[in-house]
Amino acid sequence: MATMRPPLYSVLPPLILGTATFNTQYHPDPAHMPYESIVRRALLRHKITAFDTSPYYGPSEILLGDALETINEPRSSYLLITKAGRIAADKFDYSPAAIRASVRRSLSRLRTPYLDLVYCHDVEFVTPDEVLAAVRELRRLRDEEGLLQYVGVSGYPVEVLASLADMILRETGEPIDAVMSYSHFCVQNTRLAGPELLRRFEDAGVECVLNASMLSMGLLTSRGVDAGPQAAWHPAPPELRSACHDLRTICEAEGERLERVSIQWSLDNWARVGARFGTTAIPVRSDTGLAPRTSRLGISVMGVTSEAELDETCETWRAIIGDPNDEAEVRRRQRITSLVEDKMWPSLGRWKDYSWQSGLSQGQSPPTRTAADGDCDDDDNAAPNKLTGKL
Repeated sequence: MATMRPPLYSVLPPLILGTATFNTQYHPDPAHMPYESIVRRALLRHKITAFDTSPYYGPSEILLGDALETINEPRSSYLLITKAGRIAADKFDYSPAAIRASVRRSLSRLRTPYLDLVYCHDVEFVTPDEVLAAVRELRRLRDEEGLLQYVGVSGYPVEVLASLADMILRETGEPIDAVMSYSHFCVQNTRLAGPELLRRFEDAGVECVLNASMLSMGLLTSRGVDAGPQAAWHPAPPELRSACHDLRTICEAEGERLERVSIQWSLDNWARVGARFGTTAIPVRSDTGLAPRTSRLGISVMGVTSEAELDETCETWRAIIGDPNDEAEVRRRQRITSLVEDKMWPSLGRWKDYSWQSGLSQGQSPPTRTAADGDCDDDDNAAPNKLTGKL
């Protein structure tokens, strides 16, 4: 049943609605949040044509499936992206049988005959052999049963993602279609943009590298994670939480909101820095006269809990992809860049580019160097990588 598929970079849109927020980790009662109106507004008003979810995100798949069935747009008008392998905070099952069951359950929950892209979820928590077995099974479901179109890996430590991409190409002769990283291209942490890392993804033949969690799961918000439901589970250490919360005062002194600055900076810069792993699809499908691009734009995944947050993010995105000669937007871009680089990064000091421990790799100690000493030691560059044995 294997069929010819267009390149993923010609299919994915540059802005995807992530629905991890349709979950008790972000909302006390997701079934009573405006999930249907968020999805409807995203698809019909803002022309966001891809939705990212996971069985690990509580009721997210069910709520997204319900919303899309209610809206009743043709299945061909949007893409569905989900994940497999992670069951609970401390439970993973990457066995072929579990991967098959997860895909079939997602099809049922999302009320769809096929999935467009399926990631192995949080790959740093299992062994490379388990990831390889899961990728092989997903590709079998793709080729023999037609249940999905593309296969990817997602996780937090960027070095692990790069090593797995290399391993998958080496062991199977076929590159992984997509890699999704979260919290690694945001105001606090820009490791995903490292030239050597991007070269490794390129050498591994990865088609698309997606940037998720521009607000680092609530870390870069005016409220901060300690004042919300994330306080109980966010992996950031207390000092990093405090350092990020202090950025709010810096933004407010400039007449800005931390959320808007963080989203604009991340969207704008990843659209360019991530372009070689981005999309040629129409930026935002609308009647504004925007034409399909022959060059590529980096792909970002946004998460929102209200229509207002959705509108603000989409408004920011439209300004970014609008007229490059718009003097007002050029001035604003320069102003945001200066605010981030000249004030916010110095304020973060040793916590700039810090990554918390995640997965099977060795633990890390909080950074002890000063801002002048450069990047903090972390999982990505302080411990030998288990896949390569190299730093």
